[in-house]
Amino acid sequence: MAFALFKQNLQDWITQQWVILFGKKINDADYQYLLGPFGKTNGIGIKFIQQLVKNENLQLDNKQVDKGLLQSIKQLNLPENDLNRLSKNVIDFYENTSNYDFDLKVKWNPLFKVFGGLLKIIFSNRIQQLNIPMGADKDSESLQSEIIHLIDKKTNVVKRTIWLRTFKKSGQVVYSGVYEPCTLPNGTGCIKAIFPLPNGSATVILYPLVGENGELILNSSGKKIGDSGFYFLVNDSKGNLWTKFIKSFKDKLVVSSKNKSITAIQTLTLWNLRVLQFTYNIKSKSV
Repeated sequence: MAFALFKQNLQDWITQQWVILFGKKINDADYQYLLGPFGKTNGIGIKFIQQLVKNENLQLDNKQVDKGLLQSIKQLNLPENDLNRLSKNVIDFYENTSNYDFDLKVKWNPLFKVFGGLLKIIFSNRIQQLNIPMGADKDSESLQSEIIHLIDKKTNVVKRTIWLRTFKKSGQVVYSGVYEPCTLPNGTGCIKAIFPLPNGSATVILYPLVGENGELILNSSGKKIGDSGFYFLVNDSKGNLWTKFIKSFKDKLVVSSKNKSITAIQTLTLWNLRVLQFTYNIKSKSV
């Protein structure tokens, strides 16, 4: 029987052991589409970025503007007719994300809000990751959004793209995620969001579609390993890799533009019940 690394916080060990017990042992070669950086046991947040620079021999791109989650929207491999219908404002947002500011509003399902509070107390505050606001639904909070490009020292090519979001008032990290395109085993192009956790990650693979009004729809609604969806990945005490696909948990993001204003609505569901909904009001910094 495999075990998670023992020298770490008990709550982290328990969650990692759960992935090992109920997940699947995998190898790097056959699951490249799932792979991404893992966090260390001593916190995520800013520490993770510093560790990634050191471990992968990268350097920070000091450019402050015109940095995107994607180098090009074409990395999503959308059909040509869909790409032509996609809102130009949405394209600019993904290719130049650093040029935008955000306000965030969160609406919780009361049935799940208590579990969100426990997640925040037990994990989020300590590891500086997945720090979802618990305030009143009517309140919105301004986010400091930073796109961090880590580049290869020899080629000067962007190797890692990190989207770091913090609350403007407190400076507390909300999310620190690595974003990159990926291709599923069936050849489908997707976008992958990797949220580092101690000795592992929470990884969401989102399948892109273009809606009737030019909006970008990103969906994680797969049914099995190899589909879009939500995955936990961990290394056990011997360095073996394990994953657990959470079929019941789904993430849908709709990014739309109207009158040059961009809105992103993200809905998380569990067992087909809405857990919470994020509404991002996105504005160009030049306006």
